Amino acid sequence: MSKKTNYSYIGIAFIILVFGIIFIPKIVDRISNSDISRQESRSDQPKEKELKKSDLVFIPNNGVNRKVPNFSFTNQYGKTITNKDFEGKVYVIEFFFTTCPTICPRMNRNLIQIQNEFKDFDDFGVASFTINPDFDTPEILKAYASKYGVTNPNWHLMTGNKEAIYKLSNEGFYIYAAANDDVEGGFEHSGNFALIDKNGFIRCRVVNGNPIIYYNGITSESEKTDEDGKLEEISALKEDIKKLLNE
Repeated sequence: MSKKTNYSYIGIAFIILVFGIIFIPKIVDRISNSDISRQESRSDQPKEKELKKSDLVFIPNNGVNRKVPNFSFTNQYGKTITNKDFEGKVYVIEFFFTTCPTICPRMNRNLIQIQNEFKDFDDFGVASFTINPDFDTPEILKAYASKYGVTNPNWHLMTGNKEAIYKLSNEGFYIYAAANDDVEGGFEHSGNFALIDKNGFIRCRVVNGNPIIYYNGITSESEKTDEDGKLEEISALKEDIKKLLNE
């Protein structure tokens, strides 16, 4: 073998050595970084899910978190609406009646304000159940909705079987409702709102270590406090709706 040939092999070996020194560490480094990125990406997923959970609590009852009971009623357009129509939505629940001369107008003005604040959210709604279904027909409810400015397609004002509505109110939500000829308007009921998450669970904030469970729906933000000096809770409700929408 000639010296020239030896020099050629030496030259090729030298080139391979230089290539290895310069480029192989870079390739290894890129692969390593890619692996780290993938691992970090996978490890971040649970963290992202955790970050989406709000601080709003569930309401336990006999060891089970309270959920909206099954219901089926007729809305202001004559359409049957069930709890399944609200799946995947954050919504507020109220019990009212259209001829209510006292707290209902205040409650529904507050709900209109909330509706308008969340007008750009397709996954927000309101469920309003009349406690006077004998009078509050779909036609009456439709006129009432128009009067107050209900525009959210997910706001259903519902009527139906009286016993089923009262059972839903008093036993399903523990939100008091009853007929009473001795009170103005002929019915008495709670002015509270219940807040429901996208999975149908009742949720609320914790104040001074205790869940508030419901939100005062009567006192407006502008009023600040009620006649007993209790702070309004509409602003808190708005904040908590936002939290659930982001979950």
